Amino acid sequence: MCGRFTNELTWAEIHALYSIHDAPPSNLQPRYNIAPTQTVDFVHLDKAGNMELNKGRWWLIPFWAKEVPKATLFNARIETADSTPAFREAFKSRRCLIPADGYFEWTTNEEDGKKDPWLLHLPEHRGFSFAGLWAHNDNLGVTSCTIITAPAVDHISHIHSRMPVILEPEHYAAWLDGSVQGTDAKRILLDNHLDDQLEFHRVGREVNSSRYEGTDTKKPLINSL
Repeated sequence: MCGRFTNELTWAEIHALYSIHDAPPSNLQPRYNIAPTQTVDFVHLDKAGNMELNKGRWWLIPFWAKEVPKATLFNARIETADSTPAFREAFKSRRCLIPADGYFEWTTNEEDGKKDPWLLHLPEHRGFSFAGLWAHNDNLGVTSCTIITAPAVDHISHIHSRMPVILEPEHYAAWLDGSVQGTDAKRILLDNHLDDQLEFHRVGREVNSSRYEGTDTKKPLINSL
C-alpha cells in the first residue's frame, strides 16, 4: 500500500517529468510527510490533451458521492480498480500521475511491538510518478485522487505485501490515454513499473505521526538494515 509519501520536487524537476508548459505555481513547496486526506499535486490531461498540474485531496471521493465516503479510498488495488464502484469511472477516463520522490512503509518491531518506518525511494532519490486516478465531485465541490497499488516485488515484500505502482516515464502518455481500457490499461502498469529499482532504509519514528513535517524524515537510522 502507500499510506504516506514525500515530494520535494522543484518546478524544474516537475517540468522535466511531464513537460508542462504552464507558468510555475507560486506555492510549490517541499513536502516531507504527506498523509491521506491532505492536498497533493497530480498531473492529468486537459481538454486539449496536454499534461496539466492540478491539486486535490488524497483520498478519492467519487463524482457521484453525496457525502465523503467512510471507506478507505486513498489506495486503489490494480486487481479491482476497473470494477470497484468508487474507482470504476475514474479508471475509464480520469487517470493521473502523482509526483513524489519517496514513500513510507512500516514493519512491526519484534522487541517492543511498535511500528518502524522505512523510506523507499529510487536511486539518487530521483523524482518519479505514482500511477493514480482522480475525480471531481460537483456535489461537494471537491477534487480528489488515489494511488494505485499492486502486489509487491520480491525485494520489498518483507516490508509490505503491496506497493504503489511507480510508472516508467516512457509510459506516462499511454496510461493517461483514455482510449486504452481494461486489461490493456492494467498491463501498462504491471509491465512498466520501476518498483524493482527501489532502495530502502529505516528512518526515525517521528514519521509515524502524520503531523510531523520535519526536514529529516529521509535521514537513515544507523545500522537499520
